[in-house]
Amino acid sequence: MNEQIVEQSIALRPKLSALQRMAFFVGLLGVVVALLGFMSDPEQFFRSYLLGYVYWVGLSLGCLAVLMLNHVVGGRWGFATRRLLEAGTRTLPFMFLLLLPILFVGLHHLYEWSHLEVVADDPVLSAKKGYLNETAFITRSLIYFAIWGLFAFLLNRWSTMQDSQEETFPTRRMQRLSGPGLVIFTLSMTLAAVDWIMSLEPHWFSTIFSAIHIIGQILLTWAFLILVGSFLSHHSPLDKLLTNERLRDLGTFLFAFVMLWTYTSFSQLLIIWAGNLPEEITWYMTRLSGNWLNLGYGLIGLHFVVPFLLLMSSRIKTKTPILVLVALGLMIMRLVALFWVTAPAFHKSVMNVHWLDIAVPIGIGGLWLALFFWHLKRRPLIALNDPRFEYLLTEEDHDHG
Repeated sequence: MNEQIVEQSIALRPKLSALQRMAFFVGLLGVVVALLGFMSDPEQFFRSYLLGYVYWVGLSLGCLAVLMLNHVVGGRWGFATRRLLEAGTRTLPFMFLLLLPILFVGLHHLYEWSHLEVVADDPVLSAKKGYLNETAFITRSLIYFAIWGLFAFLLNRWSTMQDSQEETFPTRRMQRLSGPGLVIFTLSMTLAAVDWIMSLEPHWFSTIFSAIHIIGQILLTWAFLILVGSFLSHHSPLDKLLTNERLRDLGTFLFAFVMLWTYTSFSQLLIIWAGNLPEEITWYMTRLSGNWLNLGYGLIGLHFVVPFLLLMSSRIKTKTPILVLVALGLMIMRLVALFWVTAPAFHKSVMNVHWLDIAVPIGIGGLWLALFFWHLKRRPLIALNDPRFEYLLTEEDHDHG
């Protein structure tokens, strides 16, 4: 059986390579256009760069969180998508490299607390300078990636070890790491969301902001798994695992996190609005005025209402083309949601969509996808010698029958 899976995975490599080349070409074109934007307007470039970076690193980190979640709770959906999740986590070194321009060039273009003269004239920023300063910001970012990179490295290494032996200790190690790993991931990502996004407007604060951001990352991951999984479900060896039932399971998870994102987002708005404190409410006053308000209505409709109405039906979730369209729409809306969160920090009076806000995310995304498909094709598409493998494959055959 293992030899057959390896052969089928190798046979699929040309198609994955074609997707890799297409993504790389799109990414390279986007990078060239973005570099032209950098030369003409460095400040706008870094604003757009932060948007694209936060979006795509969120997918890498969402893959890490969902991978650890599956090792904790099990489930056939996770076994069917493990190689996709592992390939997503192996993009983290690349995303670390893409963080360096922000850390060492873009800080002064993005964060007002990085300007000493501004901090000196602002009592609030002066009180926060022990946390919000360049040295601490860079050091924390390096620590975050060291933690995430270690988790990704160990989970991928032990998964490779399990492929080559029948002893099950690598699987047990992955399970033992993933429980505490999820806790550490949540804490570190909470701080990262505060550093990278919330500190764009350092006078404002919200205790639920980071939770909303983490939920958004995982929601993005479910959508991505549906898109790639629907393609792989038509090809061996994953056609027996990524069945309509498994894709429906992914649709159910997507529905759950759409609801969770909506609940936490509305809770933040309700609590801050009811409190009516100037240091909190001003963040929403910007985003609920002018064209920013219209964009907010768009998020309500396309990030919540439409997906909710479609995904709440079990029958619709079994229709793969509709599920794919919903997943694609949510991937787009996740970028829109991040734009609605980050861009008003720089354009408070009127909404301004710059062409770099489109070019930079496309450029980073093309390179991310090219690297993802490169990693995906380097290993068998089904984890070998997993102690649950025979049982799960037998159950899937039974479902087909």
